[in-house]
Amino acid sequence: MSPTARAALERGALRLRCKISIRKALRMVLAPIKVLFDAKAPLREKMKAERRAIAQSSNVGLLSRHAAQRFVSEIPIPENATVALYHPINDELDTEPLFDALAERGIAVALPVTPKRRAPLTFRRFAQGDSLVESRHGILEPSADAVEAAPAIVVAPLIAFTAAGDRLGYGGGHYDRTLAALRAEGDVLAVGFGFAGQEVDRMPEGPHDERLDWIVTERAAIKAVRA
Repeated sequence: MSPTARAALERGALRLRCKISIRKALRMVLAPIKVLFDAKAPLREKMKAERRAIAQSSNVGLLSRHAAQRFVSEIPIPENATVALYHPINDELDTEPLFDALAERGIAVALPVTPKRRAPLTFRRFAQGDSLVESRHGILEPSADAVEAAPAIVVAPLIAFTAAGDRLGYGGGHYDRTLAALRAEGDVLAVGFGFAGQEVDRMPEGPHDERLDWIVTERAAIKAVRA
């Protein structure tokens, strides 16, 4: 490699390192500002701790099985419907028993696929034995050769919920954008899936929040009713 080419390569690498450093610095500066102006942030941190405590002090497998039975017994699942589940992370209620219960009844299942930034989630079919790949966020999802699906029911993870159908997530807006896009195209049922202890009386609302139609916990299937 000539000295000129080597110098150009080094300059390019230096510019890239500078860009990465600037982005990291901006994230560090903006993170506390975002929390300051996010009315949901205090509740989010409180309920994440509450969910962690439930997961660590309970028989999560048993609670997940109870919730799965509530779901298949009480949620109205249309004929030939595809139900979109999630692959649990961070103390979320396990969906494996629900997957098994749906599969036993011949109901098709899909899992979400990480979208481009600020885009809605897409979904791909998933069956027992299918391979999963790790997304850039570390979440397992169907591989690129899996068939895309349009779910009639979207099962959403949550940090907290109200009986009126308000849902508190991680703050990225993925499920809000997704439900808005799906509802613009037709009927879709949004079902929150979590522990009964994640219920709160009220929470701050945002202009883009999409409400749940049902919430299923190990104790009950709650049809959301707006007061």
